[in-house]
Amino acid sequence: MKSFDLVIIAMFVALMSVAANITVLFPFLVIAGIPLTFQPFIAVLAGAILGSKRGAFAMLAYTVVGLFGAPVFAQLQGGPGILVRPTFGFILSFIVVAFVVGKIIEKSRKPGMPTYLLAGLAGLVFNYLIGTNWVYGAYVFGFDAPEQFTYGIVWLGMLPLLVKDILFTIAAGIVAHNLPETIKRPVIGKRVPSQS
Repeated sequence: MKSFDLVIIAMFVALMSVAANITVLFPFLVIAGIPLTFQPFIAVLAGAILGSKRGAFAMLAYTVVGLFGAPVFAQLQGGPGILVRPTFGFILSFIVVAFVVGKIIEKSRKPGMPTYLLAGLAGLVFNYLIGTNWVYGAYVFGFDAPEQFTYGIVWLGMLPLLVKDILFTIAAGIVAHNLPETIKRPVIGKRVPSQS
């Protein structure tokens, strides 16, 4: 990777940290004990702007930084203890989200607005599939599940968050599509041809 790649990847790690902890500034965004974050928005942007490999690497770097103790996860948490929490699946899913979004855009010859929106929503599907199944598995195998705890109840509890994330994913697709070409993923890591 070139220095510009490392700088922009570090920028996305920082953006994910801010997006995870928006409730520190706005406590009313904690609903029923669950902090609302803007991380899916940033993960979609990472894939759309950096591409599949660098976008996924940026999300992996964010995860590793948090696991090593930096307070970058929701509610300023960090450290290996997060591995046993029910919501860790969502953190892992951001790596897949960025990769899927970037790959769909890369496979399109001339990606327009529909491609960016489709890529973002496809990434969000993986976000919820991985994250929600992890929550369910964590309660079934590692935590004392509440009475009448079912797979359907877990998904039902995700619906309010899903509505928010769909709206922000659409916004991320629009933002990424409208960014100037000079800062989109095709430029990153590639040489600019010299003028002869």
